[in-house]
Amino acid sequence: MPGSLEVVQIPVGQMQNFAYLVYCPATKTAAVVDPSFGPDAVLAQAEALDVKIRILLNTHGHNDHAAGNRVILEKTGVPLAVHPLDNPEADMALRDGLQVPVGKGTLQVLHTPGHTPGSVCLFTGEALITGDTLFVTRVGRADLPGSDPEALYHSLTRLAALPGDTQVFPGHHYGPTPTSTIAFERANNPFLRCPDLQSFIRLRMG
Repeated sequence: MPGSLEVVQIPVGQMQNFAYLVYCPATKTAAVVDPSFGPDAVLAQAEALDVKIRILLNTHGHNDHAAGNRVILEKTGVPLAVHPLDNPEADMALRDGLQVPVGKGTLQVLHTPGHTPGSVCLFTGEALITGDTLFVTRVGRADLPGSDPEALYHSLTRLAALPGDTQVFPGHHYGPTPTSTIAFERANNPFLRCPDLQSFIRLRMG
């Protein structure tokens, strides 16, 4: 499909994190998402694919996702994009609805607060990078400083409404498989199957 982007999932670090390289095959340009503890692995993947990194994005501000930012920024000189509630000093504010161009494709920003105030998911139109909002058969913690279980419930409800064939690329390998789909999560994720906010909070915070 014209403008479609490829998503490369890169396992990194001791916390089962995933870093991502999102690239446009037509233009050989790329975005890095959450380099985590593996910036060198991300840079090596970009070199192997012969793509040029144009921007670095964080799904949220936690260190296990942003630890590799400095290396990526120093090696590439690209701008850093984060939601201002998690990093007000970033070069670009990832506000809800923003379309971040990557070659002929775009990453649409979905503000999904709950795990952190500035958590975002990034939607290519076919794939969704979910950070710590949604995992395969699990969801992000809501008991940390700045977390909000009610906000997380509403964010997950929004994600569950996306097309069922949307690929899910989470921030950690916490589930039975490294990737999933929205349809699979609707059917198999107990947190998405909660019928109302109260039952979600009981399950998530219990």
